[in-house]
Amino acid sequence: MDTRQQIIDAADHLFYRNGFTHTSFTDIASTIDISRGNFYHHFKSKNEILSAVIQARLDRTKQFIEQWEKENLSPRKRIASFINILTTNKTKIAQYGCPVGTLTIELGKINHDAQPHAKEIFSLFRSWLTEQFIQLGHHKDADALAMHLLSHSQGIATMFNAFKDESFLNREVGELHHWLNTLVD
Repeated sequence: MDTRQQIIDAADHLFYRNGFTHTSFTDIASTIDISRGNFYHHFKSKNEILSAVIQARLDRTKQFIEQWEKENLSPRKRIASFINILTTNKTKIAQYGCPVGTLTIELGKINHDAQPHAKEIFSLFRSWLTEQFIQLGHHKDADALAMHLLSHSQGIATMFNAFKDESFLNREVGELHHWLNTLVD
């Protein structure tokens, strides 16, 4: 892996674990054991790194969506794959919260110019989920259903991070699956 990608990966991990504001150039450089000069050769500012991290997260989200599209023939199963992110990533969520939600909230708190770019990940999920609900036959309320699912999953992630209660997580994910199954095709 090239040095630029190592920097992005390290920054992504540290921004998630420690937050953007609490992660320094030194933190990132020491994680991958490179000199500050080599670091500055690739990125001139922390904001440049942030932009690269957000783009990497967007790219990963697109890969998830493409994978769900390939693996699941029905929109219901694709939506179920989205719901299952909560249990698939439960260890990370318990430690640090949702990577999309925590970064978007942090950038919003400091009124950072990159907040709208970070929000694009939610927008990507929203658009994709809306399309899945349309394919389920919910043309009029597809966007409302997508927003309901996004907001509910964020709430679950936040409460699971706060309480670390796996039975809560499993129960809520089960409720989301039940809700999804009650929607008529």
